[in-house]
Amino acid sequence: MNLLKKYLFLICIAAIGLVAGCVTQQSYNQLDGAYSQLQQAYQGDEVEIRKLQGELRITIKDKILFPEGGFKLDSKADAVLAKMAPTLSGFKNTKVVVRGYTDNVSIGAGLKKEGIETNLDLSSKRADNVVDYLIKKGVSPSLISAQGMGESSPVATNDSADGRAQNRRIEVTLVGPGT
Repeated sequence: MNLLKKYLFLICIAAIGLVAGCVTQQSYNQLDGAYSQLQQAYQGDEVEIRKLQGELRITIKDKILFPEGGFKLDSKADAVLAKMAPTLSGFKNTKVVVRGYTDNVSIGAGLKKEGIETNLDLSSKRADNVVDYLIKKGVSPSLISAQGMGESSPVATNDSADGRAQNRRIEVTLVGPGT
């Protein structure tokens, strides 16, 4: 009888491992499918899509979404974000995190008149506007969030115009089981 319990226990452990492996593979397949869909949608655009460990990250240069130094989505933004919305709205368990980043240039008088005092404020407004747009296009409000990152985490030097342009970006990251 004791031997039978041991075998049953081992079978249960093996079954749990098998199920966990299937979930992981299914998650990978879902994110891989989203990667393929988004790669096709954004061919030639100034959008970068990367698969990371357990994540899919879409990086969009700010000039595609916002007027220079602004935070309100412009007409070009609709074309860019509309390509993303169908893929994102298909997920039911995947968290979508929208992060806004800026360069280190001080906020100008025009933005200060609109209540934007810091780069963190500007990046937060930009991320919020992208999230609002994606929710209107069908992405679940319970799965999407916005984070302003300001000038933290630059991807290039802020000592050149090209570097500052690279730092002004929106990153949309898909995290989770991928379904």
